[in-house]
Amino acid sequence: MAININETKSAEIKPSKSKSGKGKAAALGPPIIVAATKATSDPKGGWKRGVGIFDFVLRLAAIGAALAATATMGTTDQTLPFFTQFLQFQASYDDLPAFTYFVIANGVASAYLVLSLPFSIVCIVRPHVVGARLLLLILDTVMVALTTSGAAAAASIVYLAHNGNPNTNWNAICQQFNDFCQRVSGAVVASFITALIFVFLVVLSAVALRRN
Repeated sequence: MAININETKSAEIKPSKSKSGKGKAAALGPPIIVAATKATSDPKGGWKRGVGIFDFVLRLAAIGAALAATATMGTTDQTLPFFTQFLQFQASYDDLPAFTYFVIANGVASAYLVLSLPFSIVCIVRPHVVGARLLLLILDTVMVALTTSGAAAAASIVYLAHNGNPNTNWNAICQQFNDFCQRVSGAVVASFITALIFVFLVVLSAVALRRN
């Protein structure tokens, strides 16, 4: 009979242990749920922070391309002496309105890119912010149009300088002004690279806002 009493005591003690275990589990329940919530939100913020860092790097590259296009075109001129120093032929970027517009457009783009860097840093520090990202998206779209129009206008003049137009009796001048044509051609290429980077920036901002 003593054995039976012990068995009943042990059977009675087991439920008390399980009750205390349930109490501890209930007490530890809320912190576990909070930790799980934080773990699910961190990857999203990390992904957007990576997008922000890539956006910042692209802006630095665009600054270099836009400044190169502006400086190259803005300092381009060539003079060809003939017979005497009083008879000269000169080609300069400001002789053509398309090249002047090109310099202005890429200069504005360069200034904008420098001013946009703090907003890009804000998007890295606070990846869930919407206002700064939306502002960059709108202004980047405007810069795509500005740089593309400037590069296209200059490219048409560069094409005529290389090939001329027999129908209008416009002769090609690049055989005489070789250095001038090489410099303006390089500036146009740099401007198209800037416009392409702006397109990537617009896509990045749109994707970041879409997944917000």
